[in-house]
Amino acid sequence: MNEHAETELIPVTPPSTSPHYGAISHHAGHAAYPIEDGPAGAGPAPYVTIVLPCYNEGAHVLKEIERITATMNASEFSYEVLCIDDASTDDTLAVLRDAAQRYAHLRILPFRRNGGSGTARRIGTQQARGEVVVWTDADMTYENEKIPDLVRILRDDATYDQVVGARTTEEGTHKWARVPAKWFIRKVAEWLTKTKIPDLNSGLRAFRREVALPYLRLLPAGFSCVTTITIAFLSNQHDIKYVETTYAKRAGTSKFHFVSDAYRYILQVLRMVMYFDPLKVLMPPAIWLILLGVVKGVVDMVRHPFYFPANTVLLVVSGVMIGSLALLSDLVVRSRDGV
Repeated sequence: MNEHAETELIPVTPPSTSPHYGAISHHAGHAAYPIEDGPAGAGPAPYVTIVLPCYNEGAHVLKEIERITATMNASEFSYEVLCIDDASTDDTLAVLRDAAQRYAHLRILPFRRNGGSGTARRIGTQQARGEVVVWTDADMTYENEKIPDLVRILRDDATYDQVVGARTTEEGTHKWARVPAKWFIRKVAEWLTKTKIPDLNSGLRAFRREVALPYLRLLPAGFSCVTTITIAFLSNQHDIKYVETTYAKRAGTSKFHFVSDAYRYILQVLRMVMYFDPLKVLMPPAIWLILLGVVKGVVDMVRHPFYFPANTVLLVVSGVMIGSLALLSDLVVRSRDGV
């Protein structure tokens, strides 16, 4: 999905009198996001909401819907599949509307402008009616047959607030570059959160909606939203369980751009930890700069008594400035109300 648009979205509002679209519901009193339901209407609130972002997935989204609904119908959970059409330029929306006439649990939220997968997941989670929200993709990559297993863990173990499908293989494009880049970003995230993270940016995950709501405003518009929700939970002492899953080659064309998206992933990891624990990011370089400046100052004093070069002074001053910024940032974080 395209992650470059940052503007707020205004979904398409089809005429409510048209029998093709079914009923229009305004969940949670948010009239800006009218959701299209099938002929039977929205029905009672389910236990699980599966948020499915769709952008130019017309060739295979129906197969994904069939796979998800078959899996959930065979489980013990009540559910809804909330499909977010992110202003697709192909026939994705038409396919979804046709499917809504045949799948009672399918609901559609169409956007007029493309906002990225993060925006779709954020709004989808806000509009979800289920106690548990599941994120997955519509490109046939994730093992969606495991969705009930993820949900059962949350139902049976109250100590976990999120369950992530940790992929055991990498089937994305630019595999030669993605594997080392993801490993490096994951290791940075593990160091910053002091937690082992088997899969930092898996798109298959289930979490408690009530726990996630305060963090939704932190989600970026693009792919790094999954990284954000992981770090947000870990940084605020919400436990995450990882379940191994397979990962298939995607159907259709990938919307992931390696250089720009990898750069955004790194920035988002640092941004999230700065949001919760800025001392961990800023204080180490500050201390190292001060120590280097002091050591260099001693050497300069021995070599040239009472003479300190500008670079020595710059090292110490830079360390003091960064350390002061770290303390000020930490004060802001600790003074913040709520999350």
